[in-house]
Amino acid sequence: MTDPLHTDLLRLARQAARRAGDLLRDGRPADLAVARTKSSPIDVVTEMDIAAEKLITDLISGRRPDDGFLGEEGASTEGTSGIRWVIDPLDGTVNYLYGLPTWAVSIAAEQDGETVVGVVAAPMRGETYHAVRGAGAFATGAWDGERPLACRPAPPLEQALVSTGFNYVTGVRVHQAEIAHRLIPLLRDIRRSGSAAVDLCDVAAGRLDGYYERGLHPWDLAAGDLIAREAGAVTGGRPGEGPTGDLAIAATPGVFEPLQRLLEDFGAWHD
Repeated sequence: MTDPLHTDLLRLARQAARRAGDLLRDGRPADLAVARTKSSPIDVVTEMDIAAEKLITDLISGRRPDDGFLGEEGASTEGTSGIRWVIDPLDGTVNYLYGLPTWAVSIAAEQDGETVVGVVAAPMRGETYHAVRGAGAFATGAWDGERPLACRPAPPLEQALVSTGFNYVTGVRVHQAEIAHRLIPLLRDIRRSGSAAVDLCDVAAGRLDGYYERGLHPWDLAAGDLIAREAGAVTGGRPGEGPTGDLAIAATPGVFEPLQRLLEDFGAWHD
């Protein structure tokens, strides 16, 4: 039976993600411009990233004033309730800036340091993915009602479709390209969507056999990682570790271990 607190957190996360997604989809100005940059000149933040994070934090703090926040665009408060919200208001900002459809709002709730609720809304797909720890993962979209999510049966590695992403720091990107170059002959193919949250949900939905990336932050991972795990995927990083900034992997069982082994052998976690 789902904890009533987790049910309430899920309801609030879904509401916040829906409203932020509506703002981003319907409020995107025609002359959208870069507000600032982060790790490099091509790692951008738009005015809409900032507006969406404010909408989310204002909505949640209005209902739960004692909760903490960790947000990509600067929201950072400790809180006193044991609940912390981990927010990426616009995952896939460069896609959004260029008018590409693959971007999402990602909201997770942690209880005492463990993710218990995850919601990823992908407005241009018309889909929202969500999970509560121990209760499975589900999606809503162009179909009736909620659809349970389940990752694909594991193919042989050479038939696996795997997604990845690239960092915005040039030296890291070059190394990531070298890793992809070595992996491609060993897989069906590699995809690159530009949104970690969407990639993790695509593993959950059976649209990908696996996903890996170096350089992610907690807000990139928190919601999508829970959704993937609740859909039956295996997630982690380097052997014996969970997903971290060094390396994050999500894959259907049977693909995870050989993919992780290759990434470890190739040194995917460092330059």
